[in-house]
Amino acid sequence: SLLSLTAVQADSPPPAAIAIAPTEIKHTTGKDAKALLDANAAAVAKGKEKKIVVLDVRTPAEFEEGHIADAKNVNFRGGNFEKEVAQLDKTQTYLVHCAGGGRSTSSLEIFQKLGFKTIIHLDGGLSSWTKEGNPVVK
Repeated sequence: SLLSLTAVQADSPPPAAIAIAPTEIKHTTGKDAKALLDANAAAVAKGKEKKIVVLDVRTPAEFEEGHIADAKNVNFRGGNFEKEVAQLDKTQTYLVHCAGGGRSTSSLEIFQKLGFKTIIHLDGGLSSWTKEGNPVVK
């Protein structure tokens, strides 16, 4: 009976691969991003949701010149971008931006590949943010 059990196992199909939900990518403008972050801060203060993490993918030098308050800097051109991003909490929501939208648009593929849950892309980058009169910190 051991032989017949082995034969049955050999004929059974392989277990199905675990499906990973695709990354939800949303797009926002400088104006809407400020409203989104303000609303999120209010919800966080009430204990209703997790804070949206602002992820600035510009160079450290660009970041020092001015950035969105509480932003985390991970240099897209730093050589270790994918490795650094892989360390982040993939269940967290991130607002991703660069200076004008090019590098952050290129980074979206990496967030998808790594299985992040929700990414909000700031279309037009930091220039879209500052054009609306939104504050930056140095």
